[in-house]
Amino acid sequence: MNVILSDNEFQQFRTMIREIAGISMSDAKKQLISGRLAKRLQYFKLTNYGSYYRLLTKDKAELQMAVDLLTTNETYFFREPRHFEFLKEVILPELRGHAPVRIWSGACSTGEEPYTLAMVLADSLGSRPWEILASDISTRVLDKARTGRYPLDATKGIPEALLNKYCLKGVGSNSGIFMVDPALASRIDFTALNLNTPIPAVGQFDVIFLRNVMIYFDNQTKSQVVQRLLKHLKPGGYFVISHSESLNGITDDVQLVKPSVYRKPAA
Repeated sequence: MNVILSDNEFQQFRTMIREIAGISMSDAKKQLISGRLAKRLQYFKLTNYGSYYRLLTKDKAELQMAVDLLTTNETYFFREPRHFEFLKEVILPELRGHAPVRIWSGACSTGEEPYTLAMVLADSLGSRPWEILASDISTRVLDKARTGRYPLDATKGIPEALLNKYCLKGVGSNSGIFMVDPALASRIDFTALNLNTPIPAVGQFDVIFLRNVMIYFDNQTKSQVVQRLLKHLKPGGYFVISHSESLNGITDDVQLVKPSVYRKPAA
């Protein structure tokens, strides 16, 4: 049965995801909402989206499921590779001392970004300690990220030396997949966080990556989210966004170093 999402129902879901996650969905996203939630209507044997929306107001677990389905974004290993080159060639050599290097992947989705960061850190820092906080609003994608398991075609983009060093090719029943070295995975803290709400005590970071998520926010939400994260960026620390994004008019608390890379002034 093909259930049609009415304009009023679309507005209900659009308001819901805006209030929960700060994500502004344009009229063009009506098909996305309809498509991603259709299976949940089938699961509950519901005949319209309004009934499903009313279910969400009573069932917190199902509300989390709906948020997961509507906020999951495409990602892949070494996406926008110049950021990782800059991390390796400029940022990490600046971080002298013995304290652990701390990086926050602020919208980690299914884990490709934090695992990419882990490969770069492990390959560049030798015995120096490091740790990564990888957060996302979606518990479903975090569960997938924690496994560190991906289809073999997802290795595209991973430099061959790092692929051989930190990735394990599946055999037998695991044929067609690869796994990121569990030793790297153990250094990543995958945590459910909603950047649209107050941030818990996560400490201070040398670098924060917040890429390909602000495109879904209006300017007010962008400013609020960035301010929350910048409180956890060390003086002199770097804030990295996507090449398709900008902090112009969003904050004056960081300075542009190069396109999509900003730095918090040193104390």
